[in-house]
Amino acid sequence: MTTKAKRKADTPAPRTRRRPSTVSRNSRQYVVDENGRRIAVVLPLRQYRKLVEAMEDLEDLRAADEARAEGGEAIPFEVVEARLRAEGKLR
Repeated sequence: MTTKAKRKADTPAPRTRRRPSTVSRNSRQYVVDENGRRIAVVLPLRQYRKLVEAMEDLEDLRAADEARAEGGEAIPFEVVEARLRAEGKLR
């Protein structure tokens, strides 16, 4: 027996885990663990994208509110754009 084959024979078989399964309730799909606990939700891609977009919009609003609260001088978009182009950070 080669060393490689012996090493393979001495290695215990990996423990297998049951894969989570999907359960549908009231047109909602959940991924449940082996104990039946909901651990994830299955969404149509369109709905997921809408949720991500809404979350990003809320993050933008929060950042804008924080910037306003800090005070300071507002920089026009055109000025920021020109600076970024000059620094090679924007095409």
